[in-house]
Amino acid sequence: MTFTTAKPITTLSFLLSFASIAILSVSCKPSLATVQKTNDKRVNEEYTETIPLTTESFEMVLIPEGEFLMGSPPNEMHRKDDEGPQKNVSLDAFWMGKYEVTWSVFELFFKQNQQLFENIGADKRDAIDAITRPSPPYEDPSYGMGKDDFPAVSMSTYSALVFCKWLSEITGRFYRLPTEAEWEYAARAGSETMYGFGDAVEDLDKYAVYYGNSNGKYAKVGSKLPNQWGLFDMHGNVAEWTLDEYKSDAYAVTGEQNPWVVPKVIHPRVIRGGSWDDDAESLRSAARRASSVKLQKRDPQLPKSFWWFTDSNFVGMRLVSPKEVPTPEEQKKFWQMVLDEG
Repeated sequence: MTFTTAKPITTLSFLLSFASIAILSVSCKPSLATVQKTNDKRVNEEYTETIPLTTESFEMVLIPEGEFLMGSPPNEMHRKDDEGPQKNVSLDAFWMGKYEVTWSVFELFFKQNQQLFENIGADKRDAIDAITRPSPPYEDPSYGMGKDDFPAVSMSTYSALVFCKWLSEITGRFYRLPTEAEWEYAARAGSETMYGFGDAVEDLDKYAVYYGNSNGKYAKVGSKLPNQWGLFDMHGNVAEWTLDEYKSDAYAVTGEQNPWVVPKVIHPRVIRGGSWDDDAESLRSAARRASSVKLQKRDPQLPKSFWWFTDSNFVGMRLVSPKEVPTPEEQKKFWQMVLDEG
């Protein structure tokens, strides 16, 4: 990966059908009076993906297309400047992981598990064998907090994206990280409040694992109540990587339809959701966090690992798959863009 310095946000020369995403360099400030409320009915369409030649599976929930107000209103408690200006955003439908990606699924991606897939079929085997995969880091990336049904953490954004490419090849279905807009839309689940369940911080215990109740570690996925759209741990447990490069003024410079700030640097990237180690204000639906080199400060390797961030045991990931399946050519262009593949 050869990311260097940030480049200006530009208009894509093509529209990927995985989200029909357009990156605009002009301000598109909406009239809030015209915003349509998102349909808040519970989503009930799901599917289960079983990874070939294994017993491991994960569940995906359909998130309907719609519009929502992205960002926090000026009067929201604990609001930060980078959470505005609020804007009307329209998104295409997509599938999203019901739970955060667990260690049992993520570790199938490791180099030492390559032999599990020797009998998968020539085409798929050739495709996944061509993907470089990580070995475990020099120390336990879970920090002893648990494996099995616990969320995977400590991976870099590069590692998360290569995992998504590997998973796409091995299952035959396109998977990626959510854009920042998709993440917030799914977390809100039709709400316009601080949290998907409302504004009452005292109700957070029912829905989230955070500093106030975590006992200093993450929990098994799905330990708390789901949001209105059937997604677990959107607030807390582990924070989650998104596809976007962090820009403090992103809402002012991106368009309204499927916005995405295409990453040009390793840091900063947008992290969403808050974690087991965060206070309640960091778990708000609109709260944003920027990654930095501090997530790698204890890594003794020179150069530092592309695969693991030693100081990010509070950051994991959640999968997205577009409802409208992109063509093979569009998928190829996507991976070339986000993984800096020539």
